[in-house]
Amino acid sequence: MNKLKAAFVILFIVSAVCFPQTHKIKIIETSDVHGMVLPFDFTNNREANFSLAHFSTFLNKERADTNQTVLLLDNGDILQGTPLVYYYNFERTDIPHVYAQVMNYLDYDAATIGNHDIETGHDVYDKFRTEIDFPWLAANAVNVSDGEPYFQPYKIIMAEEIKIAVLGLITPAIPNWLPEKIWEGMRFEDMIETARKWIAVIEEKESPDIVIGLFHAGFDYTYGGQSENSYLNENASQLVAKQVPGFDIIFIGHDHETRDTVLTNIAGDNVYMLGPTSQARNAAVAEVNLSFDKQNMKWDKEIDGYIVNLTEFEPDENFLERFDFAFDETKEYVSKKIGTFSSSIPASESLFGDAAFTDLIHTTQLELTGADVSFTAPLSINTSIDTGDIFVKDMFKLYRYENLLYTMELSGSEIKDYIEYSYSLWFNQMKSGDDNLLLFETDESGKLIYSERSNSPMLKERYYNFDSAEGIEYMVDVSKPAGDRIKILGFTNGNEFNLSSKYKVAVNSYRGNGSGGHLTRGAGIDKEELSKRIINATEKDLRFYMMKWIEGQGVVNPTATNNWEVTPNDWWMKAKKKDYKLMFN
Repeated sequence: MNKLKAAFVILFIVSAVCFPQTHKIKIIETSDVHGMVLPFDFTNNREANFSLAHFSTFLNKERADTNQTVLLLDNGDILQGTPLVYYYNFERTDIPHVYAQVMNYLDYDAATIGNHDIETGHDVYDKFRTEIDFPWLAANAVNVSDGEPYFQPYKIIMAEEIKIAVLGLITPAIPNWLPEKIWEGMRFEDMIETARKWIAVIEEKESPDIVIGLFHAGFDYTYGGQSENSYLNENASQLVAKQVPGFDIIFIGHDHETRDTVLTNIAGDNVYMLGPTSQARNAAVAEVNLSFDKQNMKWDKEIDGYIVNLTEFEPDENFLERFDFAFDETKEYVSKKIGTFSSSIPASESLFGDAAFTDLIHTTQLELTGADVSFTAPLSINTSIDTGDIFVKDMFKLYRYENLLYTMELSGSEIKDYIEYSYSLWFNQMKSGDDNLLLFETDESGKLIYSERSNSPMLKERYYNFDSAEGIEYMVDVSKPAGDRIKILGFTNGNEFNLSSKYKVAVNSYRGNGSGGHLTRGAGIDKEELSKRIINATEKDLRFYMMKWIEGQGVVNPTATNNWEVTPNDWWMKAKKKDYKLMFN
């Protein structure tokens, strides 16, 4: 044996004897924080008992424990959801984004980008990724110019001698929701196929001791009528866990539901799946205890997981002081007066019939586009805009998301089928006035299923899919089965409505790209055909134009136009009172 080989053998033996034989690694995940940086609700001008300031206190406590190594991951949807991030997305762009500053301050190790981050547009997320001190991951967001990931596919993290690989994936359903110019230059590939590809690369190139999936996609692969065989499944995290061996832990997000479960994959290995809800109300934690198997020269792993309730922690004073400037700047921004409302408009009324809340959105959409018909849904149901001066903050109650506004061409029959589809998701087929008006989720015995979070009955479909129409007058007969309820009487201006004629329709970009199925499953338009139907699209988000519209009005008199009615009227009145009490008791 030559001297070099002898020295290598001695070094190997010494290192094998001397390095620690056990390790404890704690991996903490935030997800779907949606801009909740500070413990303050800028929209409703009140304090909040959850935020990243609360999370910072928890994180400091964990990092103070010298018996463990702490890794910090985020799973996307951070740049939409509060006036604070909106302000730094689009108004205050001359400094590094405040959320980038926050993540660098908390010292994240890696993160995956979410669909609501993509929705901010190239200018925002391309700038943001240059300002963070860690990689933004998404192996299945592929650059169309060279076939390589647009974002970094995975990150290797060393925890002393333990090698950890983190593979990031994003839901591939983004083209269903967002206009192409927002994600131009990318394509979104299937999560299962991408996971197989990159697990093989990671295993061959890196030989990690722990493999983590960081997936901005939900757990329920059947959501939206999909199945395990649906290509480009929106929520394929569970499918990857089962079908792609190699992962020890998969952190998920996107669905805003807590997850703490263990699955067995096709190789017979356990995969721990964890995910928090949203807005920094909680965080997911995986605790990995490793012991070295000298005989097989590998690390044995014991993994446990749990969800931490962040409302149990006080906000970190150092964190608050560091980002006090963001509080002041955002508070000033949302306090800007844009107009006056002559009466209040509660969003809750939008669930039960024609309402001033949704009709205000309709009115602005019709005036902005010059369309014949407008479609919109109540994007909030637990809020109200009160009589008096209206400020920027109130616009986040009226319209929650940064959707663009589309003008599309639809035939009269497609408009009718669209409305039929919407009310099939929304209203129950009533047999008498004793039935529910709303379509609630029920168990096998027919009893209502209640939400643990709100203590109210769960709707069978999401309320943001309950589109009504404006510009036409119509009747909704809830005694009839779904698909045979709508009678269009004509346009509100007195013109005749023809099923065979072509009309201009105002609709937000989320719906215009096929989300909810109103245009595809309802109106029967092929997904590939939708982009050809777009006559015009706004450059900025709809909320921006609505603020400008209100500023131009000065004083707004929000009223319900009563362009649609529910029949039988006596059934509707009785059921509406009962269901309102159930939902908002």
